[in-house]
Amino acid sequence: MILKRKTLLEEAEKENIETPMSENPSGFQVILREFAKDRLATISFFALVAVLIFVFVFAATINLEDLNTVNITMKYHRPSFTRIWDIFGRDAGGRSIFGLLIVGARNSIYIGFLITLITTVIGVIVGLIMGYYGSIVDSILLAIIDFIGILPTMLIIIALVSLVPKFTAMKFVLILSAFRWTGTARLVRSKALSESRRDYVSASKTMDTRDLKIMLGGVLPNISSIIIVDTTLALAGNIGIETSLSFLGFGLPTSVPSIGTLIAYASKPEIIQDKAFVWLPATIFILFMMLTINYIGQALRRASDAKQRLG
Repeated sequence: MILKRKTLLEEAEKENIETPMSENPSGFQVILREFAKDRLATISFFALVAVLIFVFVFAATINLEDLNTVNITMKYHRPSFTRIWDIFGRDAGGRSIFGLLIVGARNSIYIGFLITLITTVIGVIVGLIMGYYGSIVDSILLAIIDFIGILPTMLIIIALVSLVPKFTAMKFVLILSAFRWTGTARLVRSKALSESRRDYVSASKTMDTRDLKIMLGGVLPNISSIIIVDTTLALAGNIGIETSLSFLGFGLPTSVPSIGTLIAYASKPEIIQDKAFVWLPATIFILFMMLTINYIGQALRRASDAKQRLG
């Protein structure tokens, strides 16, 4: 009987040696595999990176005083390839549309990134606290989120922008961030609620591990993939909301170029029909940004869900 058991153990060990264990791919490998299967997402990623590098590098070389200098003799000068500043023509003040587009794109992306960063940090912190502690803490914070959700946030933002004295770009960021963190908080809460019920969390509590260490070292890494997806898609939304408010005249200060202020030139019928070169480049740029970020976000979302993966 003992010899038979030894023989079985030896055979099992041989099988383990001969049959290598299948390793689970890491999160980064899953993302690479998903992008390899989705050519549109891959093209979008490299195109977006190339455009962002070009915009930020080129914008650093532009002198804002020279760019904002009014030259009436160049009013609505049509596009020409004699100089790089004239490839998209000139606006009503004779300013280069190309220069305004580069600086405006940098400002819109920068504002969208800051709003996304602030709202993600607040949303993750609040969502983790709600999902981990639950009970009365969850109820109170959820009531606050529900209250913010039923507010006419767009009207409140417009009112605050109009009333704030010495309005600056940073104040605009803070006003938008005050209302746009609730979606991230809800998402993180739902994931943290299920994650906090797992055995490793109970075991950590039994060993008197601090709550902060469990949340940051255990729960947060396990829900990080969905946070990355949400952050990517939120970036597109925040750039879009900044562009919309600037288009309406309630966004960045008038002295700060943005994509929205360039598109706002299309409010006049004669410019829409006869001078499309003034507003069309900014419209194409914001459309490009929204589509590329959306395709990248969709690929990341599929990578985070095994049921939706292409590869």
